[in-house]
Amino acid sequence: MDFTNLLVEIRDRILYITINRESKLNALNKVTLVELHHAITHSFHNEAVGGLIITGAGQKAFVAGADISEFADLNTDEGRALAREGQRKVFDVIQNSEKPIIAAINGFALGGGLELAMACHIRVAATTAKMGLPEVSLGIIPGYGGTQRLSQLIGRGRALEMILTAEMVSATEAYRTGLVNHVTEPELIISKSEELLKKIMSRSPSAVACAIRAVNANYIEGENGFETEISEFSNCFGSLDFNEGVAAFLEKRKAEFTGK
Repeated sequence: MDFTNLLVEIRDRILYITINRESKLNALNKVTLVELHHAITHSFHNEAVGGLIITGAGQKAFVAGADISEFADLNTDEGRALAREGQRKVFDVIQNSEKPIIAAINGFALGGGLELAMACHIRVAATTAKMGLPEVSLGIIPGYGGTQRLSQLIGRGRALEMILTAEMVSATEAYRTGLVNHVTEPELIISKSEELLKKIMSRSPSAVACAIRAVNANYIEGENGFETEISEFSNCFGSLDFNEGVAAFLEKRKAEFTGK
């Protein structure tokens, strides 16, 4: 697929996705969401891809929200459809990816941009980044999972304060509250993300996928996360990666995992 709003490149088993609407502060419009869906889901079936890094073009913004002009005239039903489709096709797809996805937050991550980053498994922020969910200042609320994922990451009280005040937080504050995993200088954000992703990719891909499913189960209504963990733990024993990992440990050598 040819992309209009994304720059997509594979290097050393990492799929780099850069949201390329710098003049619009990389705002998420419908075309960009469709392209993100295709780029991410295609990577699931590409054996050349071991993990993904998502970032924004330029130095000013990761993603400074959704494209407000596209939903300014929506009615209630259209708003519901917009949120449901976006969550199902992009944000939930990212969260449930069995390949690790890191958000390299290189600048403003606001509204849908912060929701995009929160859907990723790990977040690395530049020292210059600012994050927030300003939707209530527009008369709406976050619609791409922001109320749920922010609460999961930083707790109910802090999440409510951020959402209800619509104020931004610094990268330092985001790190203090657990919203981001790491903070680094802007010029090092990609290399730090690569360092983390390569470390994860050196582990068993099948075990990484099992771990992601087990952790995510804790946030699925009606699912018992402990039972999911037991099930995923037992599944590991049927994998070639388990046999290789144990053999490598006993033989005091580096494991050569295949993900099978």
